[in-house]
Amino acid sequence: MEIVFEDPHVIVCVKPAGVSSEEAAGTGMPALLREAAGCGEIFTVHRLDTAAAGLMVYAKTKKAAAALSRQIADGGFIKEYAALIHGRPAQEAGEYTDLLFRDAKKNKTYVVDSRRRGVKEARLAYKLLSTAETPWGEGSSVRVRLYTGRTHQIRVQFASRGTPLFGDGKYGARDHCPFVALFSCGLCFSHPETGTPMAFEKQHEGGVWALFSEKDA
Repeated sequence: MEIVFEDPHVIVCVKPAGVSSEEAAGTGMPALLREAAGCGEIFTVHRLDTAAAGLMVYAKTKKAAAALSRQIADGGFIKEYAALIHGRPAQEAGEYTDLLFRDAKKNKTYVVDSRRRGVKEARLAYKLLSTAETPWGEGSSVRVRLYTGRTHQIRVQFASRGTPLFGDGKYGARDHCPFVALFSCGLCFSHPETGTPMAFEKQHEGGVWALFSEKDA
């Protein structure tokens, strides 16, 4: 696990794929960070799918956690992701807005047509970066900005349009990638104590990602 930045208030790290971003019987990121950084407390302020990897920020104090949570609620906390999808989106850039229903028993999210109990609106913006031929047909690299933080949001919104993420068998992908090709590549927020703007970027390397160039499509 890579620690990108640390001070007495926050810790920014790269969560590995397959590790829970929340407390999980000693195997989740908070426990790993307490061990790696020698911290007494670690507070989770946002989540990342267990199957995904990438940048996350954790608070080291209750005060910092409250400040970061306020930024998230107010829209001042920016999260961007790199994703590899089967096929290509209909447009090179755009927004997806859907109504999502979360089935906790099945651990799966669905796009639905109408509002009812448990249904929440989800919105993201994307930009097509590149395309490539893969062993499973044409694929695309996209950069995604989340405006809402629904469970499995990026995965289900792209899958519902016939472009599931590589490695995401839960939402219809038929390939042999060992992990979902979703990576938290950008975080922007204000430091919870000083208010200083902070921005972090990280790119995924290796595996199926190596099939895609970084050139714009």
